[in-house]
Amino acid sequence: MKKIRISLICALAAMALATACCNKEGEAATSDSTQNGIAALDMKPVAERTNMGAKIFVTPQPALMIGTYDENGNPDVMMAAWGGQCDNNQVCFRLSPHRTTTNLRATKEFTLSYATQRDVAESDYFGTVSANDVPDKIAQTGFTVTKSQNINAPIIDQYPLTMECRVVEIIEREGDGCFVIGEVVNTIADPSILTDGRIDLDKLQPIVFDASIPSYRSVGGVVGGAWDAGKKFIK
Repeated sequence: MKKIRISLICALAAMALATACCNKEGEAATSDSTQNGIAALDMKPVAERTNMGAKIFVTPQPALMIGTYDENGNPDVMMAAWGGQCDNNQVCFRLSPHRTTTNLRATKEFTLSYATQRDVAESDYFGTVSANDVPDKIAQTGFTVTKSQNINAPIIDQYPLTMECRVVEIIEREGDGCFVIGEVVNTIADPSILTDGRIDLDKLQPIVFDASIPSYRSVGGVVGGAWDAGKKFIK
């Protein structure tokens, strides 16, 4: 039952994040049946609003860097935007067919890092260029790799925060990639991004993908306390 529940959460979350990086490593397809079904609806205008039709806008989307090894131990990393947390210690993301999906099926393990303001160009390159075309694309940027001591996956040394993960389930979509559910078994952080032993986003400086332009944006400062800002409405 739990497996079915998690699978459903993953599928719904990934389907909701319906705008991703338009590149070889992050591109995803929308089914013709879905497009035709939406087009058949008679959309009514809303007063004083602009009706934009069947255009999804879910933001921000994380710039997730997925590191894997192939069956021969060659490292690869790609950027994915359709993903996020789906349980206490689980992540899920939607991937179209490419080298990373092949690696995940073979090794069942991966690392997950965040692209940051310091490595926008390198991270974008990892999302733009396929390892099928450039097998040594990590080396092309000058980035280096260390093999994880906990799982069979590469740690990209230049990313200051990395989650070591094992595949829980891969939900195949015939001819259209898959949904991946992963369990985080360990998180490693460079001391430079910690404050009082906690991950500090101001120091990490992660970037997010803005599909409307498209572009990358920085994460802003704190604007309110979670489970605190809304207390003024509690009676």
